[in-house]
Amino acid sequence: MAKDYYGILGVAKDATADEIKRAYRKLARQYHPDVNPDPEAHERFKEINAAYEVLSDDRKRQIVDVGGDPLAPGGGGGPGGPGAGGAFVGFQDIMDAFFGGATGSRGPRPRTRPGSDAILPLPLDLHETAFGVEAPITVDTAVTCQTCQGAGTAAGTHVATCDVCGGRGEVQSVQRTFLGQVVSSRPCGNCGGYGTVIPNPCPTCAGDGRVRSRRTLTVKIPAGVEDQMRIRLAGQGEVGPGGGPPGDLYVEIHERQHDVFSRKGDDLHCRVTVPMTAAALGTRLTIKTLDGEENLDLRAGTQPASTVRIRGKGVPHLRGTGRGDLFVHLDVRTPTKLTPDQERMLRDFAKTRGEEVAELSKQGGFFSRWRDAFNGHA
Repeated sequence: MAKDYYGILGVAKDATADEIKRAYRKLARQYHPDVNPDPEAHERFKEINAAYEVLSDDRKRQIVDVGGDPLAPGGGGGPGGPGAGGAFVGFQDIMDAFFGGATGSRGPRPRTRPGSDAILPLPLDLHETAFGVEAPITVDTAVTCQTCQGAGTAAGTHVATCDVCGGRGEVQSVQRTFLGQVVSSRPCGNCGGYGTVIPNPCPTCAGDGRVRSRRTLTVKIPAGVEDQMRIRLAGQGEVGPGGGPPGDLYVEIHERQHDVFSRKGDDLHCRVTVPMTAAALGTRLTIKTLDGEENLDLRAGTQPASTVRIRGKGVPHLRGTGRGDLFVHLDVRTPTKLTPDQERMLRDFAKTRGEEVAELSKQGGFFSRWRDAFNGHA
């Protein structure tokens, strides 16, 4: 059964070339081995590359659209002459006959290909995401081999034309089918479809034209970035095979949890505990903000669970001017232990307000009196 290459990339069968490319780049960034070391992710990355290879090639995509699999083995029958009869010919061999496989239209594969994008997580504190920072990052990616400058060959040597395919990158075979004589093409097994071979590979990169290297960059984080946002550094990703142009590097922001503030968009929230007496009488509090200390006046009679808004003390807006707000959530603290004098004063205060306070030490206790009050007993 043919693979569902459209399903692997998550695109519709009528997807455009740009839609296929965007889907591939998104999945490649997610499952690239440098970003996701999970073995299953590595296999998924191979499937994604194979699907993109097929759907980005108009000829191979035509084969998929009629129910075939251009990457599956084509069936029996190796190279042979016109008299090679009785051999089974696979679906791709038949499609080659209709889509010009015998003409060599595919040609050799280029050794130089574009590189992949890379993703690097960057943990930052709230103060850094709020006001911006220039952060050094260490990047471990493929870079152009400096020994061969991406050519893949040892010093003083060059690539050579493949003796098997003659530089075409593919070999042809003629087979007899129910449609008649069919000429089919296959990538050359000797050169891998490149049309050339490297007799003397570079000792540093083993012919790949690139090596892995760790380097340090400085990324400028703008004020107001949020958790999970990505910053694109063009041309700082993986160098492609054969010293091909590099992809992009995406720096993903991971905002660390703050011990005082929680963030919702550009607004900040914090909790402050105030004594019952301060809430009743009113007071001035000193609040810590991202900018320093700020005086906050509480009016007399402030109720529990009240919220005070301090404008312009949140996070700067990423786009545009201005800042979010700081919301201070007040927890009014009731004393749990009182001295006899303090208890007497509170009871006297309650009497002046006409508020009867039952004593727990009386017969029946507070909860009995509370129950009696609801039952209509004095």
